[in-house]
Amino acid sequence: MAVNPYNADFVKNAIVADHDLMGEKAAVTHDEATHIGELTEDEKIIEKKLKRRIDTTVMPLVIMIYLMNYIDRNNYAAARLQGLEKDLGLSAKQYQLGLSILFVAYILAQVPSNLLLNHLGRPSLYIGFFTTAWGLVSALTSQVTTPGGIYACRFVLGLVEAPFFAGVLFYLSKWYTKTELNLRMSIFYSGSLISGAFGNLIAAGILKGLAGKRGMDAWQWLYIVEGTITVALGLIVCFVLPDFPHTWKLLSPEMKHVANRRLAIDAAEADIDEPGLTSQLKGLKMAFTDIKVYILALAYLSVTGAAGFQNYFPTLTATLGYNHTISLLLVAPPYIFMTFYTYAHGSLSDRFGTRYWFFIYPIPITIIGFLVFMFTNSFASKYFAIFLFMFVFAQNGTIYSWIAGAIPRPTAKRAAALAFVNSVGNSASVWTAFTYRPKDAPHYRPALGICIGLQVLGFVMATLLRILLMRENKRMDRMENEDSKLTEGDVERLKKTAEMEGLDIAAARRLQKGYRYMI
Repeated sequence: MAVNPYNADFVKNAIVADHDLMGEKAAVTHDEATHIGELTEDEKIIEKKLKRRIDTTVMPLVIMIYLMNYIDRNNYAAARLQGLEKDLGLSAKQYQLGLSILFVAYILAQVPSNLLLNHLGRPSLYIGFFTTAWGLVSALTSQVTTPGGIYACRFVLGLVEAPFFAGVLFYLSKWYTKTELNLRMSIFYSGSLISGAFGNLIAAGILKGLAGKRGMDAWQWLYIVEGTITVALGLIVCFVLPDFPHTWKLLSPEMKHVANRRLAIDAAEADIDEPGLTSQLKGLKMAFTDIKVYILALAYLSVTGAAGFQNYFPTLTATLGYNHTISLLLVAPPYIFMTFYTYAHGSLSDRFGTRYWFFIYPIPITIIGFLVFMFTNSFASKYFAIFLFMFVFAQNGTIYSWIAGAIPRPTAKRAAALAFVNSVGNSASVWTAFTYRPKDAPHYRPALGICIGLQVLGFVMATLLRILLMRENKRMDRMENEDSKLTEGDVERLKKTAEMEGLDIAAARRLQKGYRYMI
């Protein structure tokens, strides 16, 4: 049965258990029970120390993994400028197929992987193992000699990379509350932005320094160097990354208590599942019967599809008229700019307590950028347009935190929802690769026109989600007010909630207390 924190027995048992944990066999008082819905002043002091501990331990590790994840995934584009196509005899269509096939495997493995991660409960070993695995695959890609070889390596790379991204989104939602997530998601996503900048700088350095060494071309050294770094990072993660607050040995009992309490209060329910496979399947069913999941999936699709230019970024900068090395170097400044911008963007979204406006304001900016690149020719205007492209990445941190906040409980549902949304979003990477056709250079109007259409789709989906969540919040207002009359729809929803979470109707109604969706 799902745990209901508004049940009196649960409140008393939880407090007694926490006191036992801290060696204080104290009686349950009325004052303690009334504080179950908020942290005490002493707990808030502990919470500040807890967040600093999490920010300085968890965040640097996941950012580093994401940095290498993006480098290993996107070095295919940099290798293209370093002789990959010529050495393997790839045509333009074969290159695009190699780009897309990674995401086919990536999408197929998302939902099963996240459910398995939630079931196993050891993110450190799970994420560390697959980080090491994709590092090995990346390094071995240096030895392929045929188009079939690169297809196989890219497909396997997609399989072993699949557990990471959706897994980390779910993992962070087990550490941070909804009011903290946008900034942390933006900081997390900065790993990809940093990799976009410095990955290409590394590629440029390898192009100059290692080409021809030991009889291997620059693109082969690119895979070897970056893959080896990833393997080392994966092994570190296995031993250093903490799993969850209640299992982290470096936390004091008081910090563990506060870590669990604040997440339970934030979601209006204890953030745990029933044990066993059944709860994972129940969570999967709940995710696939929630309309919010599909709206969020299409909203995320609009972002990832519009951001498809990143797979061709060196090719786009090559249209500015410089050699391969300069083209790679020109990629870095837009990414560096957006890395710092997303920190401010995410922080302000959390401070103002809104997701919708921070998701939609970048849309007109990116559309202007796409139009400028499509219809101008000068270096200054096209390079400025690329900076405007980058505002699509500001949407990422917002949509990640919006997903976690819109699907608060239970954890199995959240795990399945995050994986499904990420699968649908990344499906755009399968087909957008075929829209950047060589014959459309240097303006790539069809591809960028599709980006504009996707951004419009994002606006529609975000607006629809805003309307839906506003209605949900009004419904919860009625549920919380015991004097208000419930509609037939309210009663039906309560029955479904009670059935899905193993509660009676009264408990299902009390579950609405204290929680509201962030819009």
